[in-house]
Amino acid sequence: MLKIVIATMMLVPSALLLKPKILYQTMISYTFILAAISLTLLKQNTFLKPMSNMYLNVDMISAPLLTLSFWLLPLMIIASQHMLLSEPLQRQRVFLMTLMLLQTTISLTFLASNLTLMYIMFEATLIPTLILITRWGQQAERLTAGTYFMMYTLTTSMPLLMATLFLNNTSYTPTPFSMTMQPVNMWTDLLLWMACLAAFLAKMPIYGLHLWLPKAHVEAPIAGSMVLAAILLKLGGYGIIRMMQIMPTTKTDIFMPFMILSMWGAILANLTCLQQTDLKSLIAYSSISHMGLVIAALMIQTQWALAGAMALMIAHGFTSSMLFCLANITYERTHTRIMMLTRGFHNILPMMTAWWLIANLLNIAIPPSINFTGELLIISSVFNWCPTTIILLGLSMLITATYSLHMYLSTQAGKTLSNSNMHPTHTREHLLLIMHISPLILISLKPELVL
Repeated sequence: MLKIVIATMMLVPSALLLKPKILYQTMISYTFILAAISLTLLKQNTFLKPMSNMYLNVDMISAPLLTLSFWLLPLMIIASQHMLLSEPLQRQRVFLMTLMLLQTTISLTFLASNLTLMYIMFEATLIPTLILITRWGQQAERLTAGTYFMMYTLTTSMPLLMATLFLNNTSYTPTPFSMTMQPVNMWTDLLLWMACLAAFLAKMPIYGLHLWLPKAHVEAPIAGSMVLAAILLKLGGYGIIRMMQIMPTTKTDIFMPFMILSMWGAILANLTCLQQTDLKSLIAYSSISHMGLVIAALMIQTQWALAGAMALMIAHGFTSSMLFCLANITYERTHTRIMMLTRGFHNILPMMTAWWLIANLLNIAIPPSINFTGELLIISSVFNWCPTTIILLGLSMLITATYSLHMYLSTQAGKTLSNSNMHPTHTREHLLLIMHISPLILISLKPELVL
């Protein structure tokens, strides 16, 4: 674990010191090597070789998420290359340095063995993300988006800090995840749960605390959108799983408001997708609806629900990142994200139409994929908890299929409205999309790696 963290940290000065000629080749090569090393974490024998020390810890919950974050790191650099070419060299270096800093804080969050370290690193991810959104964003509203992002995160993380300090004082330790708190009294336990869940639910985000996400996505550069959708939303789910290891055990009935809000919120987010005209905003709202299912599953606290939540988080990480890459490829050619203005792409870039179709089918959760496995496990566990929820879940699935089809047809079918000379697709872009889809196919063949 330390070899991965130290190697990632060493990429921060590398981004500033490498010669301009070999900057991208070296950074991409090194990050791909790190991604390959992180794959070894998925298959670990905890009895023969425990992968933990006093401060860092890898188990079957953090390993898939850690591998996902390392896998997407080189893809973020590849996706940003076109955007960075017009920038001065110094800004390109700072951009790469910010990405490496963000990766370091994210990996330390997933590797933390106690609550205090996880809280510090969870909040530290805010700074590089904020720099990405406000410095490399596309429109003037990026400062507003950054303010929204910061205020939502900081406001909800204050109760989490109080709860962390309370737990540390009670246990006289930095609260390791292997320790479960004894119940104090009903109201203290309830307040503790509320304080701990607020920060992670806002990060997921649950419907109602979701307004920062579409704003941040619309303004962020492509690397910012990829890391937001694929990894930062998963920090919320990971935090909830860890909290359930520490907090006093409570009945699921207490979480009923959150479960109803998350499932109903998923439907409302899906309906919002149907009326979006902005492509990136539509993909951002689809993330909110998928994360609603994950929240509902995590609140049930059963084995099946947890397995489904993990599968859907990993699947959603690759799928939404792929959709953002496709939206960016379109944006680089048309310089607009309005779906009506990007019509008829199947005439101009037929290969891209195939990628769009695959990405949308994965978004719908087509059967053999890991997306389907995750959704099936979640639906089964939620249905087992309360059969009436099948109405909400069924509606959610139906509307997801509708807006995915709408997105596909709006961007690909019809007569093209763009009259500018478009350059053809690059090998770099096809490689980027293949690198998104190959892990999904491989995980679908061997799902126990993430379950």
